[in-house]
Amino acid sequence: MATANHPLSNYDPATVPDASGMRFVIVVSEWNGHITSKLRDGAYDTLLKHGAKAENVTVIHVPGSFELIFAAKHAATKLRPDAVIGLGCVIKGETPHFEYVCQGVTQGFAALNAEGDVPYIFGLLTDNNEQQSLDRAGGKLGNKGVEAAITAIKMAKINDA
Repeated sequence: MATANHPLSNYDPATVPDASGMRFVIVVSEWNGHITSKLRDGAYDTLLKHGAKAENVTVIHVPGSFELIFAAKHAATKLRPDAVIGLGCVIKGETPHFEYVCQGVTQGFAALNAEGDVPYIFGLLTDNNEQQSLDRAGGKLGNKGVEAAITAIKMAKINDA
């Protein structure tokens, strides 16, 4: 869990496997794009930092967070990556829509992981306000995209075992 004293992006690079030879898909929501673009950049840069080649990282944009599920499954089926990273941002509003979207995407990614042979990484920010999201997209709490990329590399390595 991220706190002010433990940002998401603080990690020991020596604990991350070499990602050279691995293929990844990043599916990113366009909704709250000023936040999700930072998550995408954090994930992409981290994959490259740990050895993935740019030509082995595909980025797919979808309109909103709910659409991450379909695009992630489609990408896994068609592109056969070693891991799929889903990145989105849902900020609580005045209606229950927030809960429906967050629950749906959470359940969707859980189902994909239970059914599939490729790890699907859940990188959905579900915050009460915009500042909380900014804090987790390169702000004082690091970048959840970085964390998602590290998780993707580690989970992809499990399939090599």
